[in-house]
Amino acid sequence: MHELSLCESLLRIMERNAEEQGYSRVIRVWLEIGALAAVEVEAMRFGFEVATRGTLAEGAGLEIIELPGEAWCMACAETVPVRQRYDQCPHCDGCQLQVTGGDQMRIKELEVE
Repeated sequence: MHELSLCESLLRIMERNAEEQGYSRVIRVWLEIGALAAVEVEAMRFGFEVATRGTLAEGAGLEIIELPGEAWCMACAETVPVRQRYDQCPHCDGCQLQVTGGDQMRIKELEVE
């Protein structure tokens, strides 16, 4: 379950920002996760709860914003939605797609005190 290690990295980012910006508690985290990021949302929720116990983010709410996958089709030169890597183009059935979005995970916003 790599989601736990992702949550531990997320916590380190929040702790570093707390030192730099002077907040003592994280109340809520908005996290964007792309459909192609290979992150299981429910495992991420569980990992966040485990990783934040006894920290400045203990009890913080985790809001996950799921982003769709996007790719550029080399055959028809269109940006198309994709649900997984190696999907075919829904317009031309081409297989040469370059992922252009939905493969990232990032902190969008923090509510702190």
